[in-house]
Amino acid sequence: MPMNSDNLTPLIGMTLPELRDVASGVGLKPFAAKQMAAWLYQRNVSDIDEMTDISKAARQRLKESFCIGREAPKTAACSADGTVKYLFEGAGGRDIEAVYIPDKDRATLCVSSQAGCKMNCSFCMTGRQGFHGNLTAARIINQILSIPQSDSLTNIVFMGMGEPTDNLDAVMKAIAILTEPWGMGWSPKRITVSSIGHLAGLKTLLEATKVHIAISVHSPFPSERESIMPVERAFPAHKVMELLRKYDFAHQRRLSVEYIMWDGFNDDIRHAEALARLTKGTSARVNLIRYHALPGDLRRPASKAAMEAFRDRLNSLGITATIRASRGEDIDAACGMLAGKQLNQ
Repeated sequence: MPMNSDNLTPLIGMTLPELRDVASGVGLKPFAAKQMAAWLYQRNVSDIDEMTDISKAARQRLKESFCIGREAPKTAACSADGTVKYLFEGAGGRDIEAVYIPDKDRATLCVSSQAGCKMNCSFCMTGRQGFHGNLTAARIINQILSIPQSDSLTNIVFMGMGEPTDNLDAVMKAIAILTEPWGMGWSPKRITVSSIGHLAGLKTLLEATKVHIAISVHSPFPSERESIMPVERAFPAHKVMELLRKYDFAHQRRLSVEYIMWDGFNDDIRHAEALARLTKGTSARVNLIRYHALPGDLRRPASKAAMEAFRDRLNSLGITATIRASRGEDIDAACGMLAGKQLNQ
């Protein structure tokens, strides 16, 4: 069913209090909100008429103003390694992506929170497309509910298109739907939110949720980071780490530092030592990421040897560092590349 068929309001993406308001509006008792939530988030229905413990008359009243809001992907690209990139309708006339990544006993979905992005990171295809709008909680949750592998997912990562803390209200609603008992009932340990380091947004996430946090750094040196991530001016990496040191990442949640590596730019031992100083005292784990080259970009990925030496130096300094396996390069799995291709066709 279309997300907003005939101007109907989607039910997916609604929290329990919002569903109580819906129930009241069609003459149902407040407990009907939990019934609707169970149908939406646990039984994954696609039509209001499937909500069989709600009276037929009430379902008819619901259908006058509401729809489930589930919407299938527009297309999918499958990699030889099992990664699947899905294209969904997004916002502002632009499509968005979700990437399914199977890995042994894990099945992770990387979801988008915006169509495009305001952060303008020079290495990101999404940033190149500009900002076209925030996704509603319905469009975020739809990515999770409407892929064929929905029932087998073990992890959700807000690391797709967009900056999650720049659309925090919708992201917080999506996290509530994922983790609350009336919703999908997931442990917050199954969810990671990636950010460029928006200080106020991070503080809200850290205090109102128990999800894991991933911070994009990519260079420990301010001027160098600013040259590829303009947000360094507003949210310096050292200020981000200063905030993160105030929270416990040793037990209930995990902090990761995302570090894309380019040949001759940020891949030497000097950078490794500076990164160790920057992250000291945060319990952060560093994920070293091979760069997925963008069309027309002259920068090249760091060599395997450079990445291994970088990892080993961090480990020797007491920083846990691993090299993330590249996935889906044959289907342009880097954020924004499939949506960009579709736009240009």
